[in-house]
Amino acid sequence: MTTDRPNDNSKSHAALQNVRAMMALVRKLQQRRPHLPNIGVMHGPSGYGKSQAAIYAQNKTNAIRVEVGDSWTRKTLMKAILTELGIVPRGTVADMVERAVELLGEQIDRPLMIDEADKLVDKGMIELVREVAECSQAPVVLIGEEALPSKLVKVERVHNRVLDWAPAEPCDRDDTRKLANLYVPQLTLTDGLLDRVCERSEGRARRIVTNLDHISEWARHHGASAVDEGYDGRFFTGDAPKVRSGRILRRVA
Repeated sequence: MTTDRPNDNSKSHAALQNVRAMMALVRKLQQRRPHLPNIGVMHGPSGYGKSQAAIYAQNKTNAIRVEVGDSWTRKTLMKAILTELGIVPRGTVADMVERAVELLGEQIDRPLMIDEADKLVDKGMIELVREVAECSQAPVVLIGEEALPSKLVKVERVHNRVLDWAPAEPCDRDDTRKLANLYVPQLTLTDGLLDRVCERSEGRARRIVTNLDHISEWARHHGASAVDEGYDGRFFTGDAPKVRSGRILRRVA
């Protein structure tokens, strides 16, 4: 269950290209014609900023957002959705589905966003989401890893109800600049350094933010307010440090 509530903090998330893609997907679902499907999917590798894009869209649209846990059951899912809808969950799973459908149907433009939706497919629970989506007709956004589309293909009744797909893209220099302006506004960073940060981070927003923090720490230690591509500090790439294997030399008597 997520504790992120719609508020006025949406400006704290940089408007990266994946944020724009998420907003476009949500708006498309909200503005669709009545006879069209009401499920959208954002998918892509870990670290591309899908969850942050979802939080941004949640704040902008007053969406319901839940993040599926590894241990979740059908009942846990419905309890999370109802809690986010602002009511105390009660009854059987069927009772909770009925109540969720009723509440979502009352605010037909209010999106339901489900992060880590891969887990629902893996657990055979995605049909529960289809039922809620179909009966309420509320916009439903499924968010997951790059394999999510191929997993959904195997669940035909859900796959056929997808209106559009939004593949998450790696960050580019423009995205990296926006993240730098947000997280290290005190520093002036050259385009060349931003390109290095983006490349070494493999375009993953989460790693870019980590590397910007490393640069900020380096700048503090060196008393610098501007850093260029000559930066010789640490880059976090996600690779674990290699263990050096040393030989034990025995002295021959």
